[in-house]
Amino acid sequence: MNKKSWIILIAIVAIVAIYLASYYNSFISKDQAVQSQWAQVENQFQRRFDLIPNLVNAVQGILTQEQQIFGDLAEARTRYAGAQGVSDRVNAANEVERALGRLLVIMENYPQLRSSENIQSLQADLAGTENRIAVERGRFNEKTQDYNNAIKRFPGNLMAGIFGFGEKLYFESASGAEKAPEVKLNQ
Repeated sequence: MNKKSWIILIAIVAIVAIYLASYYNSFISKDQAVQSQWAQVENQFQRRFDLIPNLVNAVQGILTQEQQIFGDLAEARTRYAGAQGVSDRVNAANEVERALGRLLVIMENYPQLRSSENIQSLQADLAGTENRIAVERGRFNEKTQDYNNAIKRFPGNLMAGIFGFGEKLYFESASGAEKAPEVKLNQ
């Protein structure tokens, strides 16, 4: 091979290497964006979990007949703390959400709770946190969609296969989350 052929070959190899590196770096950036957004979701979950004991302590004395809900909440929080991976954490967070929803429905049936400023303040904080969680979940799903689109479109799908990038799961609400929880009062 002559000198010109070597230069062309080296140029082609360099272009392919730059192309591959560009895709790899793009996948890394998108993966990091998904992970960063998941951390924001967990940050809001932690805020919720920090508020729950305060709310439970404030209402527990009044709701003496409704002790089951407090155990359910404690169990759900424990499952979340021990969950490994995004999928397990999502399932555990959905359990907490269902138990918390049942507690809030029960609380509505006790007028003395509605008149407490402390409980009203905690409920307002919790409502704000739930809104933040919803926003962060939406952002997480947007980042996940961006990442998944990048690894599924041609030629990204080829590069993702070469570099071992797999599909990310979306944050999905628990089945039945669209319905209000049914609560049976022990009165």
